Amino acid sequence: QVQLVESGGGLVQAGGSLRLSCAASKRTFTRYAMGWFRQGPGKEREFVAAINGGGASTSYDDSVKGRFTISRDNAKNTVYLQMNSLKPEDTSVYYCAAGTGWGATSMTRTYTYDYWGQGTQVTVSS
Repeated sequence: QVQLVESGGGLVQAGGSLRLSCAASKRTFTRYAMGWFRQGPGKEREFVAAINGGGASTSYDDSVKGRFTISRDNAKNTVYLQMNSLKPEDTSVYYCAAGTGWGATSMTRTYTYDYWGQGTQVTVSS
């Protein structure tokens, strides 16, 4: 079992920045690729970004490329999502997830991930 706890959400004005953190309980953290997803009211959960276990490979949805950066600190069992130039359409609940696979397409799919956090709300005002 892997427990994931997100933090860092909040209210920010358009153009601002936030950094989300996701702390994992598992000591074998490097075995897991980590992903960030988001889900707005009445919408399906959608892919935001992913990073492989070693941290060398990343993947982003086109809507956040150039604005968001995913990273991980394996010594701290933590993955981060730095969000810059935030837009009102970025408003969502953000979830982190852990999975043992890695693939260009599979990492964008929710079914690839075995463990999920409880989510943290990000609200961007215009």
